[in-house]
Amino acid sequence: MASDSRESSSANIQIKRTVLLKSGVEVKVNDHVYVSPSWSTREGTPYSIGRIMEFLRPEGSSSSFDFDALPYTRVRLAWYYRPRDVSDRPAGDSRLLLAAIYSEICDINQVRAKCFVVHRNKISDLAGWKKRPDRFYFVRLFDPYLKKEFEIVQTTDVTNIPEHVRNTLVERYEYVAAEKEVVPDLTDALRVCDTCTVWCANLESVQCDRCKKYFHMHCVQPPLQAKPSRGYGWTCAPCSRRHEEEVDSRAAVRHATPVTAKPPLKSNAPAPRGRGRPRKDRTQAEKEENFPVKHFRLWPFRYFGQYTLVGDTLDPEDLIFPRAATRVGPKYQVTGIPDNGSPHLGPDEERGGDKTVEVLGAVNDFTPAEMSEMETCLRTITNDEKSRSSVDFLTEVVRQFSDATLNGKSLSSVTYKTLNTPRIEKWKAQPTRHYTDKEWSREEIVAFEDAIAVHGAELRAVRDEVVVRSIYEVVRFYGHWKNSRLGEENERIRTYGRPSTPIPSIQSNSKPDGLNNCQTIGLDDDESSIIVPPSKAPACGACRTRDSKIWWKAPKGLQSNILCDSCGVNYRKYADLNMRPTRDESTPAVGVIPSGSGQGSATRGRTNVSGGTTAEKREGTPLVGPASKRSKTASSVTSTPPPPSSNVPQLSCCACSRNGPVGKVIKCKNCGFSVHAASIGITLSADKLDDWRCDLCENEEEQEASIYHDCLLCPRPRGTAHIRSGSYLRACKVTESHGWAHVLCSVFIPEINFTDSSTMRSVEGITSIPHKRWITQCVICQQKGGAVVKCNDCYKEYHVSCAWNEGHKFGFEIQPVKGTRKETHITTMFRGEPGCMNAIVSCKGHDHSRRKIYEICDTDDGGESALQVYCRAYKQVPPQINQTHALLRKARRLDQLIAVRPEHALTNNTSSEDLECVKCLTQFTPKFYHTESGWMCHACNFKPPTNHDVPIVTPDRSQSPTVQPDSILVSAPEVLVN
Repeated sequence: MASDSRESSSANIQIKRTVLLKSGVEVKVNDHVYVSPSWSTREGTPYSIGRIMEFLRPEGSSSSFDFDALPYTRVRLAWYYRPRDVSDRPAGDSRLLLAAIYSEICDINQVRAKCFVVHRNKISDLAGWKKRPDRFYFVRLFDPYLKKEFEIVQTTDVTNIPEHVRNTLVERYEYVAAEKEVVPDLTDALRVCDTCTVWCANLESVQCDRCKKYFHMHCVQPPLQAKPSRGYGWTCAPCSRRHEEEVDSRAAVRHATPVTAKPPLKSNAPAPRGRGRPRKDRTQAEKEENFPVKHFRLWPFRYFGQYTLVGDTLDPEDLIFPRAATRVGPKYQVTGIPDNGSPHLGPDEERGGDKTVEVLGAVNDFTPAEMSEMETCLRTITNDEKSRSSVDFLTEVVRQFSDATLNGKSLSSVTYKTLNTPRIEKWKAQPTRHYTDKEWSREEIVAFEDAIAVHGAELRAVRDEVVVRSIYEVVRFYGHWKNSRLGEENERIRTYGRPSTPIPSIQSNSKPDGLNNCQTIGLDDDESSIIVPPSKAPACGACRTRDSKIWWKAPKGLQSNILCDSCGVNYRKYADLNMRPTRDESTPAVGVIPSGSGQGSATRGRTNVSGGTTAEKREGTPLVGPASKRSKTASSVTSTPPPPSSNVPQLSCCACSRNGPVGKVIKCKNCGFSVHAASIGITLSADKLDDWRCDLCENEEEQEASIYHDCLLCPRPRGTAHIRSGSYLRACKVTESHGWAHVLCSVFIPEINFTDSSTMRSVEGITSIPHKRWITQCVICQQKGGAVVKCNDCYKEYHVSCAWNEGHKFGFEIQPVKGTRKETHITTMFRGEPGCMNAIVSCKGHDHSRRKIYEICDTDDGGESALQVYCRAYKQVPPQINQTHALLRKARRLDQLIAVRPEHALTNNTSSEDLECVKCLTQFTPKFYHTESGWMCHACNFKPPTNHDVPIVTPDRSQSPTVQPDSILVSAPEVLVN
């Protein structure tokens, strides 16, 4: 009887429901759909696109008796990304997507409509595919954790792997993802070692440059320890001997490099039918939409790149996710003994040996007598039941009992005092003070629970809300907090029993139909996204049209807050307001009189609202024809301006003069200064974008720095200076002396550093700029006083701000570094190009077309700008210096400036004990200075002369350099400090 009930329950679980959308379209597993919550929840973002992996019933309902009667309430989706979601680079194709091995469980009512997503190789006519509505394609895979794109290849095209591995891949998956540089090796012919006739893996084999045969590195004699370096080749022994014989016989012939004919590109497109346009094959299009795709454990692809072990792919449990290089080895791990570690670690002890293993479970080998003794000692330590059941307490007790047993001590040596005594642990610089954290106060618990309600299990964000606790304490408390909640729930179940209704009432629009076993899902009319048109004739925020049957809410940043039906649907589905209307939804011109409009005319037309006739556009004809072929209009129609050239909402950056989305480009709410956040070291959350103020506006209220905003690296302005909000020179940072310096000047003057290069805070090193650069005249403004820089391509010198206003070239250039010089140069990488990064300032008249110069706001795939990469690598105060106080670092730089030259220092034959100042006759001074009148003490040497000492000389103000507040002019042995 019991077996029958089990079989019937399992049979009920296998019964599936039919899921219908509001439009009546059926959606099934592996269908692609638009997914989005309500307009207010998603804050005006377009629809997301995902693949339905499985339909799920309410959470916690698996034990319900009437499980099959419950409707689907959740759906697991495999997401696709748009290129604009993962990169700042503009994407010209709104139908292009990026696949991902990433899934989430969402509310089933967030499913909007059905769409089609196919790999590019499955599409015969890409242009025709993109003209049809709700059609997308993908060619690459994006990993959201590695922030990297991978090429997607069909498993049938992978040939350079063992046959049994290839058969397994073809049987399970439709595609594989690999790095771009690995794809040619995977799709090449099968490579077999010429010595052992076994398949050659790319990382374990080499190819002869002459005979083009492959060999395992361990099969050649002598075995190769590593592959040849880039730019070098390798030849096998027979080819090498043959080459030597040719050279010795002086009959060496220069062999021409064989040219291998490239095979023609494969195409699934049907053969053209002679002249004219090919006939549309609707049967072929339907086959492409419903092309069968193999799935293994809900996924159609897996990673098969350079970090994949070929044998592991046979294991069904092998991870399919993309991976990076391992971080095991001396490059990433400590191999030496730290200076401040445990005193019982000897210098000869190697990490990972038997002597450094800390045994925590010796109590598992206790005899019954020892277990009884341990229970007795445990009761003597504490009688508090709460403490004795605490995980932290038991962990520490077991550790100390095990340690006492291994060291031959009695178990009674473990007391309450030893549990709370700080101890030094292996490989830890600081001793561990207590086995548990300090008790959390009520206010801290309330702040923790509020943060959990907002951020969930994102504990770093929770730690920012609970300021007084470290991340380690938050993680430990989170575990105890979850256990306490589970304990309270279990206690409630033991006291009152389980609730009579296991599943709460489901608040959804799902409507199950018991007769047909189907349910309808979806939100009603996109909720608040569709709006009622106002009484006054509205205008679309994108195309400015005033004729639309349905009006949609528009995202922020447009000229109006509504969109017409065409623009609203295009934005939500394709994330593009500039998209050309699809053929099915194209709106014909108003008032066009069809040709041959007589009674015998075969041209079809329809009457518009005003009574005019509208000609239907024949499918396949261009939307906008040439002027000579346009139909005549009965009445002049006001032409509408073209839609904006970029996605909205957008702001213009004053540094690069390019538009960017809100969030990437931020705008000061006081002065209107807008700039890319990455070009000034600012990171803002979405809720703080509208309240952001630039540093100068923020200082006007807080007044933490100087109220005069003149840049200390530029010449002093004449009269009242005002920095325009539309100039990048509005971006300033506070110096170590609470002055101000342009971000542009601080980055492109090599002596300047930042205390924190990530935020570009606290400009340092102004006093390190040579005196010659302060007194050199700028070729642009013809002034002295500011620090000048030299053109990278000529001899001209000018101020950084003058060069920016003049329109000179600013950017960053990466120069390759040889392997032998990498230890002496700081190298970095930007957009996959490694090398030494240099800040370039060049006159606008020079030719820069042959050089690859990255602009200030250019970003890589991770969203980091070239300016940020340069500052992080070259503008950060060194760590060994950054540990000291900022004033101490400035004092040390001043000491280097005021140090006298060697000819004025004491000689070896002169003793400071015999010296005496010729003015004040003192013998006590930090340092004596040799002058024409004799030795002088430090005070008398730097004391300004009085009127009766030297005659008064009026300096020429027009020739004297302007001294900046943070600068020191040195003319040994005299020092002038302003």
